[in-house]
Amino acid sequence: MIDRYLLRYFLAVVDCGSFSKAAKQLHVAQPTLSVGIAKLERLLGASLFQRSSKRVHLTEAGTRLSAHARRIESEFNEAEAAVRNLKPLRALRLGVLATYPMAHLADAIRSDQRSRDGERLQVVPGSEGELAQRLTRGQIDLALTIVRPGADRFAAEPLFSERYALAVPSGHPLAGRISIAAEDLADNTMMVRRHCEVLQETSRHFTERGVRPFFAFRGTNDEQVLALVQAGLGVTVMPASYTLKGVARPLLAGFDLKRDIGFLFAAHAEHLQHASPSLLDTIRKRYALRKRS
Repeated sequence: MIDRYLLRYFLAVVDCGSFSKAAKQLHVAQPTLSVGIAKLERLLGASLFQRSSKRVHLTEAGTRLSAHARRIESEFNEAEAAVRNLKPLRALRLGVLATYPMAHLADAIRSDQRSRDGERLQVVPGSEGELAQRLTRGQIDLALTIVRPGADRFAAEPLFSERYALAVPSGHPLAGRISIAAEDLADNTMMVRRHCEVLQETSRHFTERGVRPFFAFRGTNDEQVLALVQAGLGVTVMPASYTLKGVARPLLAGFDLKRDIGFLFAAHAEHLQHASPSLLDTIRKRYALRKRS
């Protein structure tokens, strides 16, 4: 029989990434935590963590256990609340792709404030790879991220598709065009979005056309990049969903890459596809309206 505290020890190590941080979070001594994890591994007959000098990583057995442990802990909490005649206060852990416009999510949260009842929201930003890892570990319930065609690692719900386009100041001589050729930007100052999913393809598109610009800024925050475009520091390539007054979004001629954005669900939270919190429905409606318009 597996005691609940052992699962709580396990989940704390998964979430914190180290035994020392998990022990501090649980207010127990690290040797106590280590003994508990060792006991859990003996009961299950499998090693759950790979230890390294900096961080622990889940083994295959640990990955399989994590989804079940999350579900069990959630049901424990709901059972306790039911016995006490309390409404359980749920927490939706939503991972958000670093290159998804946070203003869009903020609009959805603002619209959903009145309908949320008894539910807390935790927003966890990350790269595509980081969010996939957190989904696997059960550290988040779902992610608003890129949905790759044919990928079946997680249950997926596509929401919308978009192209990558140029971002240029509205006062730029070419800002009024529908599309601009890379060659026409040969003498322009540019900015690099270091975390862009198509950074290599974008760089190749320009270099193959003999365009090797001066880079005025290299950043990982898209809102900052967009603000600098607005200020006239340079131009860049970014997902078409980013908008800002004073910034024009013409297409980059011959650059046809697109990305699909949607929800990916952790194994323990696949039920959210059907019995979902109101925020997810608010986001769904936003993009359903966009498709019809």
